[in-house]
Amino acid sequence: MLEQDLIERVLNEALKSGGEFAEVFVEDKRSSSAVFDDAKVEELTSGRDRGAGIRVVAGETTGFAHTADLSEDGLMIAARAAASATRSAGASSRTNVLERVVSPSPNQVETFPELVAKERKVNLLIQADEVARSQGAAITQVSARYGDSRRKILVANSDGVFASDDQVRTLFSISCVATGDTGMQTGRESIGRPIGFELFDDVDVDELAERAAQRALTKLNARPAPSGAMPVVIGSGGGGVLFHEACGHGLEADLVNKQASVFAGKVGETVASKLVTLIDDGTMSHEWGAFAIDDEGRPAQRNVLIENGVLVDYMWDGLRSRNEGRASSGNGRRQSYHVLPMVRMTNTYIANGETNPQDIIEDTSSGVYVAQLGGGQVNTATGDFVFGMTEAYLIENGEITEPIREGNLIGNGPEVLNQIDALGNDFDMGSPGTCGKDGQGVPVGDGTPTLRVTSLTVGGTAG
Repeated sequence: MLEQDLIERVLNEALKSGGEFAEVFVEDKRSSSAVFDDAKVEELTSGRDRGAGIRVVAGETTGFAHTADLSEDGLMIAARAAASATRSAGASSRTNVLERVVSPSPNQVETFPELVAKERKVNLLIQADEVARSQGAAITQVSARYGDSRRKILVANSDGVFASDDQVRTLFSISCVATGDTGMQTGRESIGRPIGFELFDDVDVDELAERAAQRALTKLNARPAPSGAMPVVIGSGGGGVLFHEACGHGLEADLVNKQASVFAGKVGETVASKLVTLIDDGTMSHEWGAFAIDDEGRPAQRNVLIENGVLVDYMWDGLRSRNEGRASSGNGRRQSYHVLPMVRMTNTYIANGETNPQDIIEDTSSGVYVAQLGGGQVNTATGDFVFGMTEAYLIENGEITEPIREGNLIGNGPEVLNQIDALGNDFDMGSPGTCGKDGQGVPVGDGTPTLRVTSLTVGGTAG
């Protein structure tokens, strides 16, 4: 994207004022999307964003500047602007010899989405719309969305790192509304992978549309969710977002260092049931949060955070790990060149157990089975959370019975980890997601096998 000798000159310019560390992050991102709503194309967009962010660190001070001007003059101006915030009386540093970091991509792209005609993309949306509406007259609204992106990045820093990545992602989602005596109910399905348009060689949009519509139709006959503390079984893939939000964020080193995490200072301690091993893995092939390098040039890694219930480590970016005198875990991520990187998750999941999931259901005399969770709120300092249940059922006499609606799961992340008393052998990843933190969004994945929590508060509307 830019010549190595130019990058070296920019790094040296950034260090002239006495900075201890300098970094250049270059990004060239193309994206397109299409939305089909109310039986017509509502949106058809494409865009490109290209530029560089330059960071200079001296002690506890970080200077940052970004520019869309990738000429040498533009980069030098940005380098001096970043350095101006970190002026030091010490001797100026120099860049180590840049050495290319070679990290294999988790996937090989067969068909780059920008080479595919918009008409083919829109036709997928029309096809999904027709299939969803064919599931019944009660389906009154369908919205389908297609999106793709190709993000080329180059990262170089004064420690000698020189790395690049070409990240392609393709996404398809469909949302249906069914209307009946109980009002309007929704159903949604989505699929996304870090590959090209070949996604649709493996994914049948007809099946996605049918599942979304049937989920909405099923909820028309659902009874209000019960209220109170009870056993909750979470289906494979459906509850990963709970552990991402309620536990994963608390294991990010920046929140730990700020004492804004309930897991601060607990490395080596038992923080979960011995059944629980929690992993963050940026190398997972075909999963939404995968990449070759993070946004600081570190190769993606598989990091065990909790092993057999014991807290092993946190997630680290370059800045926090540098201060601690340790290696980054490959979790330095940023939304774009406009912003600084921070500690972020990639694909976060609870590892497989050994129990047949049907045995878990049969061993639960009564409670709630959650097939899919929706959005929620979490306090990372305490671990307290509230999550909506987008698809859930009663468990009665060891069987999954009637669907329920209008319910939330209320609890505490560390308590949930300790109350997992059964773990299935049916691990699956959930839907692709975008994780928000401090105003930045990055693609992430999450997953679980079927698991049972001995007691969670269900906030329902049933009397």
